[in-house]
Amino acid sequence: MAPPADPFEITDDPVPSDPQPARRAIAPAAYLEGLNEQQRLAVTHDAGPLLVLAGAGTGKTRVLTTRIAHLLITGRARPAQILAVTFTNKAAREMLDRVASLIGGAADGMWLGTFHSVGVRVLRRHAELVGLKSNFTILDTDDQTRLIKQLLQAEGIDDKKWPARILSGIIQRWKDRALPPDKVSRDDAGDFASGKSVDIYRQYQQRLAEVNAVDFGDLVMHCVTLWQQHPDILAVYHRRFRHILVDEYQDTNVAQYLWLRLLAQGTPDVCCVGDDDQSIYGWRGAEVGNILRFEKDFPGATIVRLERNYRSTPHILAAASHLISHNEGRLGKTLWTDTKEGERISLRGVWDGDEEARTIGEEIEALQRDKHPLGQIAILVRAGFQTREFEERFITLGLPYRVIGGPRFYERAEIRDALAYCRVTVQHDDDLAFERIFNTPRRGLGDSALRILRIVQRAQKVSLFEAARRALETDELKPRPRKLLGDLVRSFERWRAMLDGINHVEVVESMLDESGYTDMLRLDRSPEAEGRLENLKEFVNALQEFDTLPAFLEHVALLTDNAERAGSDMVSIMTLHAAKGLEFDTVFLPGWEEGLFPNQRALDDKGLAGLEEERRLAYVGLTRARKRAYVSFAANRRVFNQWQAALPSRFLRELPHGHLAESSDAGLYATYSAGHHGGLRDQASGFDYESLGVTSAGRRTRWRDETVDDRRAVEGDRPDFSVGLRVFHQKFGYGRIVAVDGNKLDIEFEKAGAKKVLDSFIEAA
Repeated sequence: MAPPADPFEITDDPVPSDPQPARRAIAPAAYLEGLNEQQRLAVTHDAGPLLVLAGAGTGKTRVLTTRIAHLLITGRARPAQILAVTFTNKAAREMLDRVASLIGGAADGMWLGTFHSVGVRVLRRHAELVGLKSNFTILDTDDQTRLIKQLLQAEGIDDKKWPARILSGIIQRWKDRALPPDKVSRDDAGDFASGKSVDIYRQYQQRLAEVNAVDFGDLVMHCVTLWQQHPDILAVYHRRFRHILVDEYQDTNVAQYLWLRLLAQGTPDVCCVGDDDQSIYGWRGAEVGNILRFEKDFPGATIVRLERNYRSTPHILAAASHLISHNEGRLGKTLWTDTKEGERISLRGVWDGDEEARTIGEEIEALQRDKHPLGQIAILVRAGFQTREFEERFITLGLPYRVIGGPRFYERAEIRDALAYCRVTVQHDDDLAFERIFNTPRRGLGDSALRILRIVQRAQKVSLFEAARRALETDELKPRPRKLLGDLVRSFERWRAMLDGINHVEVVESMLDESGYTDMLRLDRSPEAEGRLENLKEFVNALQEFDTLPAFLEHVALLTDNAERAGSDMVSIMTLHAAKGLEFDTVFLPGWEEGLFPNQRALDDKGLAGLEEERRLAYVGLTRARKRAYVSFAANRRVFNQWQAALPSRFLRELPHGHLAESSDAGLYATYSAGHHGGLRDQASGFDYESLGVTSAGRRTRWRDETVDDRRAVEGDRPDFSVGLRVFHQKFGYGRIVAVDGNKLDIEFEKAGAKKVLDSFIEAA
């Protein structure tokens, strides 16, 4: 039996003379059943450019696949005359399957794939015209970085000061804008690599051609160059493709936009599907302007708005629509549904991140008792570092969870590195940890130095750290690596000695700074660098909860030993970016505070455009929820061992009061605000807490006159704490006092266990 045809196989696929007979057996209108009026308009649109503005949960994939089936079933096109572009290979294969089920057979000859997979097909056929052979290879990220590093070294450029990985990212961003080396301006080039970045880019492209290779950015950029320089080749594709369909058009970058515009010159039948309100990938090159100017690019275009939502309740949709209406750069639409009202959005203010994790954990436990599947619950955070508090809280509660789109907090590379530094400081003989950070950050200790240490280790049967000590007393190492190794060994000995007299948190802060690890992340210009630095700060925050560094390391070891059980019912934790395209019955949205969400760096870098993308991200978060949405914010966040007061996000006042639950309140933050801003209206943000039904008589008023750095209770406001008294702590919950030593209390908490706390943090229950 012959294997099934590969839909992505590179062939000269001839155009069939007639649609497949199997398609004729299907009733012409059968595939249109169940479509609403706007969906049917989009599917049956006769001719000319079409933009389908598909809101969240409005059935855009169904519309796209049904339109392809409609073109085939009605005979308006043969498979080989259709080009459909998606953003992932998975989406492409799903669309192929759905089209096949609608038409009653495979659509052999149709081009359906990602921009990159279609680009490969084009370049294989015309490789010689862009200086390649048809059997070219595609380099992965590691190969790209290694090649650029070789070029930097050949130019005598310090790759520690100007890392190859960062230059690789810069080059890819130029390619996303379809900028070959000769089109990169002086302003674009900047001063990276001592002003030689464009020259390295030129050498990089020459080297790729010499080894007959491309990277992913070339797959689109080379096509643009090919079609611009060889109009006869472009004409071949104009004759071939009578219908072009593009999914997720709001996520296209400049190169993809130019790619489409060149192809679309050959046909008026261009259909783009997307949602300008869900354009959230500007940081990786996406241009929301591509979809906003569709009517200008394609005169006479028809716009069909899919506004009927099949996912969320009216309260969730109304709140999300009101929020996103504050954006100026949008084409405009309003989602609606005819489902029952459902629950209003819950808004909650808490004291800090720990309380936020505790209250969300308790809410999830309550949902679980009501038979709510954990797999239908998601926590969507703005930044990766926020996951730590939820992970630790869920492990304490025994709630199974998974982190989607990235590793768990303590499995991230930068956290493993920081843990390795801590482990070697506590236990010099930890060989695995010592080897991990031996040359991280790079300090000139390469493989040859490590090989010498291993020889000493095996010969003298000692640990790697002890082998390093002994190697310093010989001439086995060259002078420079011997000096560098000596500095490292003495640093670890000094950090260990500091643990005896200095708070362990301060020791770890010193360790990360003096080792150069913090500076390594600060100098990193990649898009991921800021998140990694935030994770490192959160790592330091986690240390606060433990009396000693060994106790913290033991805690982490137990956490990481709690392996994820594949296939079990688990709460999903992910960033808002990773949540696009997903949906859950219940969604928790923590951390809605100024600086965190909207993200301060986005505001600083892009101004209004950054703010509008952050608002679109909030819109995406809200519309992931089918039945329930919980939004929360904290009065304080601890950042790198410093408490910082937090203002509620400006997005909160853009949520319409009529769609918030009556029980929603700003809780502790409103009370805190009453003591520090002269009333319940926050003077900095203009946020009106009274609109939420919160008054100064709200709960926990005893903190009214506290500051972030000094939480001492107001004189005369403290009850007489005595053994046996039931008390409440914002972080640890309820418990009973078991011992009193002045203002220090030993308390056995119901969930957190035994803790020693100051009485100023306690109130009688």
